[in-house]
Amino acid sequence: MITIGVEEEYVLLDPVTHLPVSRAEEVRAAAGLGPWVDDGEVQNELLQAQIEVATPVCTRLDEVAGHLLRLRHAVGSAAESYGCRLGTSATAPLRDAEPVPVTRKPRYLKMREEARRLVDEQLINGMHVHVAVPDRETGVAALNRLRVWLPTLLAMSANSPVWDGCDTGFASWRTIVFGRWPVSGPPPYFRTLADYEERIEALLEAGVIADRAQIYWQARLSERYPTLEVRCLDVQLDAADAVLLTGIVRALVSTAIAEEKAGVPAPECSTELLGGAMWHAARHGLESTLVDPQGHQRSAGDVLWLLMKHITPALEEAGDQREVGSLLHRLLRRGTPADRQRKVLADGGIDALVDLITGQGAPAGR
Repeated sequence: MITIGVEEEYVLLDPVTHLPVSRAEEVRAAAGLGPWVDDGEVQNELLQAQIEVATPVCTRLDEVAGHLLRLRHAVGSAAESYGCRLGTSATAPLRDAEPVPVTRKPRYLKMREEARRLVDEQLINGMHVHVAVPDRETGVAALNRLRVWLPTLLAMSANSPVWDGCDTGFASWRTIVFGRWPVSGPPPYFRTLADYEERIEALLEAGVIADRAQIYWQARLSERYPTLEVRCLDVQLDAADAVLLTGIVRALVSTAIAEEKAGVPAPECSTELLGGAMWHAARHGLESTLVDPQGHQRSAGDVLWLLMKHITPALEEAGDQREVGSLLHRLLRRGTPADRQRKVLADGGIDALVDLITGQGAPAGR
C-alpha cells in the first residue's frame, strides 16, 4: 500500500470583525500541548494569522480522516481559547488596511523584504498531498503523467471565491494570487531526474529563487520526504472532501507508476496549454468545462468520468473505490466548496459566510 500524508493551512479570524488575527504562535503552542496532538503536527506559516497542520504518514483513507478531524478540532479549540476562530477557506474573506505581520523566521522576513506586496497578500491557504514514491526517478516519471490531471484536481478542490468581502468571479482565487511567484503554476515535462535537478539548479544559480522551497510548482518532488507532493489544491471546508482528494491523488500516482513500469507513453501537453487549463479551472471550478488530458475542452462531468475510469484499478487495489465513489457523489450533489461559499454569501452576507468557513470541517452528516 502506497503511504500518504496531508498538510492543511488555515487562517485565524476575529469572531466579530472577521479580519485575520495574528495569534498563530499562541494557538500553535496551545494546540501542541494537548494530549492528542504532537507538537510537530502543528506549525506556523508565512503570516502570523495562518497555521498549518500535518498528518502522520497514513496507509488508509480512514486514518487520514481521523487525523484531519483530530487536528482541526485541536487547533480550532486552541483558537477559541485565544478569542479567534479557525477558517477553512483558501482565502481570508476580508483583509485589514494594515498587513498581517510575517512570522519571525529569517526566511520569511527575507521573502517580505524582496516581495513585500506579494507577501502582504499571501492570506491564502492550500492543501498538500504527499504520496510515497520508491525513488526520485520514479517520482519524476509519475509527475510527468499526473500533471495533465492537475486542472481537474484544482476544479474539484476550488474553495476561494471571496476576496475583500466580494465574489471574485473565480472559484479558486488562491490559485491566481499564488501564481504571481516567479516559479509557480504547473510543472513542465522533464526528460529525466537529471533534467529536473538541472532546471532547479539553473533557477538557483540565476538567483531567481532563494532556495528549493521556493519551487512553487503545483506538483513537485518533496525535498523533505520521499514523496511526490501535489500542491494545487485549495484547503477544504470539510475534512471529508480532503479525504476524497487524497484518495484520488494517491490513485493517480499509483496509476502513473504502473503505467511507467508497463512502458505506456506519457501524455503530451505543453506547459502553456496546461497553464491555460489551470487558469480555466480556477475560474470556473466544476461549473463549466475542463480541459482533458488530451488538451480538448469537455464538460466537467465528462472529464470527471475520464478521471474515474483512469484510476479505478488503483482505487480497487487500495480498497478505496467505494469511499472515493461515495465522497465524489457527495461533492457533485452539494457542489464544490466555492459553490457553497457563493450561495451562503449571496443568501446571508459575510456573517453567514464566516460561519460556514469556521465550522472546522465537520463530518459528512453536517
